[in-house]
Amino acid sequence: MAIATVNPATGVLEREFAAHTDLEVDVRIGEAHDAFLRLRRTTFSQRASWMHAAADLLQSEVDGVAHMLTTEMGKTLVQARSEVSKSANTMRFYAENAEVFLTGRYIDEPGRMNASTAYTRYEPIGTVLAVMPWNYPIWQVIRFAAPAFMAGNSGLLKHASNVPQAAIYLDSLFERGGFPSGTFRALLIPAAKVEDVIRDPRVVAASLTGSEPAGRSVAAIAGSEVKPVVLELGGSDPFIVMPSADLDRAVATAVVSRTSNNGQACINAKRFIVHDAIYDDFVARFTVAMAALRIGDPLDESTDIGPLATSSGRDELAELVDDAIAAGALVTTGGFLIGGIGWYYPPTVITGITSKMRLYREEAFGPVATIFKAQDVEDALRIANDTSFGLSSAIWTADSDEEAQLIEGLVAGAVFVNGMSISYPELPFGGTKDSGIGRELSMEGIREFVTLKSVWRA
Repeated sequence: MAIATVNPATGVLEREFAAHTDLEVDVRIGEAHDAFLRLRRTTFSQRASWMHAAADLLQSEVDGVAHMLTTEMGKTLVQARSEVSKSANTMRFYAENAEVFLTGRYIDEPGRMNASTAYTRYEPIGTVLAVMPWNYPIWQVIRFAAPAFMAGNSGLLKHASNVPQAAIYLDSLFERGGFPSGTFRALLIPAAKVEDVIRDPRVVAASLTGSEPAGRSVAAIAGSEVKPVVLELGGSDPFIVMPSADLDRAVATAVVSRTSNNGQACINAKRFIVHDAIYDDFVARFTVAMAALRIGDPLDESTDIGPLATSSGRDELAELVDDAIAAGALVTTGGFLIGGIGWYYPPTVITGITSKMRLYREEAFGPVATIFKAQDVEDALRIANDTSFGLSSAIWTADSDEEAQLIEGLVAGAVFVNGMSISYPELPFGGTKDSGIGRELSMEGIREFVTLKSVWRA
């Protein structure tokens, strides 16, 4: 299996890497385990110093890292720089807040349990395997690694095979910041080797961001080993627009929310559910705005939409659209393969989606938006919740009663009111239903891979 950088804008093989042998994998797991034994004895203050130093390194190298991301998976250079800066800021967030998040509590009135004192404490658990996707090659990893390392754990990274340079860069970043050698080790291995790593007794847990089938596989393996997992899987996020909304802002935000990262984000808005009273106006404005986006070289800073990350991803997206068209859906813009070099697909808007079409159920990972008409709040909720996913959501309304009804009624890990779904280090991130289990980021994220120990003193 190829572990290689193939430029999505050109289809040209940039670099190729040999997969690690079984012996090399064993050595790297051992290095991470040994690093954990050292890390668990360090203080929050020491780890925070190292984390700040690593964040400073990442930020100072933003231009080179951003260029690497654009070359590896096709995101625009502007968005690649933002990803790097967001990652560095999240590292600083955990450096500054980890100790507070992991401070246990003393039990009031311990005498009721025949104790002089009783309290809880959080402790690191060991070496955690991260199985990460290509769509945010730095950010997805950092949002796992920063809290894990600040808690005193070490990590292993099985990155997507089309972003090996990002994996190699991250392999050394934390050590360059001062963390013990082996704190983070990248494993250049195929997906078929992941099971062996999870079952290794030196690996105590796993975190996966990726597809639903991959998540089910990792969860089954980890479950058989009684090892905890955090799974952040797919999303088919609804974006509900009611008549009281600021339509200009809603349309502008809808375009960004559907097309950021070339439409390849789990929390991109994908299904736009619009009240009948404003449906035609929204479709017209949204179509014009999507059609106006500039498609081109992602290294050109004026480009709005770059290529999809893989040729197979582009082809799968085209199949979803073609299936909908064949079944009677109406395309108001886009909806065709772009000829020439690179794996491009145009911003696309589709109406008339029915449950007979694959697009009704499956996640469209690219700049394809589906628009549904709702008669009222209850109808909007029915459409929004008629999916196996439940990652995030957005609602647009100026009516407080509608807002409360939508917040309560949406089955999702998050609701954003009059804005677009986005992840913040201050807020826990994760979904429900087939969108996964567990949480990343915030206080809840750092507590996923620690042991909560109770202490009782006579």
